[in-house]
Amino acid sequence: MLQTNLTGRPSVCRSCGAIIGAGQTACAVCNAPLVTKQEKTNSQRLGYDRETLRFARAVLGRPYIFTITFLIANFFVFLLMWHSSGMSFGALGGFSGEVLVAYGAKLNYRINQQHEWWRFVTPMFVHVNLLHIVVNMYSLWMVGPYVEKLYGSARFVFFWVLTGIAGVLASYLTVVRPGSPWSHFPFIFKTADRPSAGASGAIFGLVGVLFVFGIKFRKELPEGFKRAFGTGLLPVIVINLFIGYLGSGVIDNAAHLGGLVSGAALALLVSYRRPGERSGMALTWQALQVLALTLVAVSFVKIAQHFRDQGLVNQVIEQPQQAPTDQNTAFLLFVRTMNDGQEVLQNALHGDAAEVDGVVAKLEGSSPPDFNADQLRRRLVILLKDAKGIATPPSPKPKDAIDPGNKLRADYKTWKAEYDQWLKTKA
Repeated sequence: MLQTNLTGRPSVCRSCGAIIGAGQTACAVCNAPLVTKQEKTNSQRLGYDRETLRFARAVLGRPYIFTITFLIANFFVFLLMWHSSGMSFGALGGFSGEVLVAYGAKLNYRINQQHEWWRFVTPMFVHVNLLHIVVNMYSLWMVGPYVEKLYGSARFVFFWVLTGIAGVLASYLTVVRPGSPWSHFPFIFKTADRPSAGASGAIFGLVGVLFVFGIKFRKELPEGFKRAFGTGLLPVIVINLFIGYLGSGVIDNAAHLGGLVSGAALALLVSYRRPGERSGMALTWQALQVLALTLVAVSFVKIAQHFRDQGLVNQVIEQPQQAPTDQNTAFLLFVRTMNDGQEVLQNALHGDAAEVDGVVAKLEGSSPPDFNADQLRRRLVILLKDAKGIATPPSPKPKDAIDPGNKLRADYKTWKAEYDQWLKTKA
């Protein structure tokens, strides 16, 4: 029968394999010291700590210059917007729609009707108010350096621009007509074409990258990094989506989800730069980085070229001091033109579209007193043109015939309710 040590289990020498008896502290054959369970655990923990330290030094020692560059760029655009708003402290609580659109916020009407494609790019550098930019830039400062250090600056720039565009595209696609079946899901879909801006789509994209990264490479990451990435980010994602749910109508959740999904997809396809590893596709990624930065630069050049074309911006920013009498007169003239447009629309819905072109020209030449009025005017023009397209001379119709004007009448009813609310508030 074998002798056992104090633990009640046979102990074997780690050097020669001989049995070590109870009470012995060293091997009788080779004189190697006995390794206790506690010492073995401490040794393993030390090994883990060394691996974590090696990985952390290799990754965290990399530069994150483009995270800082994007931070500066966002604050620079914000300062320009504040300057255009008169540098008043009240403007820090929320810029006007005119200023947001002038600096590149996403607006479906501008993309669809005026083909301003650059509004898919510029919104990720435009913010609504001071709180908006502070929250987003703090988030970028927390998340951006990790992505840039893990993947390198070239990949990071490509990730930021692509996921930002994906977020804007998701916002663009989820603007639906009032009465659409999708309008019953306000968490994602919107019935009003309002300016949308912010870097949160791109930030959610970076979170998506780190989430998939932590899951994809969980077997080779040190313990500390496993807790920071992957499933460790689930509470952050869930909490932010819940905040978006509570703020539906103000927060563009479609942009957040678009960025998150696109970032996760990129992390699935792209490998990260392991410590001490050189990428075989460095030139390709550098070319994509240059392409992404060029796209951003060209988009803001287009914004600068069209800045003076923003009629409302010229009114509000360049001519802030306008006589109250002139403002009242302009308001009454605008309301009269809108009333004329509604009267002609009613006639067109009954088959008489003779005056549509004339009133459309009057509407397009009018001067709306604010951004919401401009959007209502543009929508009325669209309704008039649609009514002209379906207007036909009155004629008997079969009982089962489908009236093509039903949809248009429903859209006008929705528009009318919004216009009356604006008119009541403005008056």
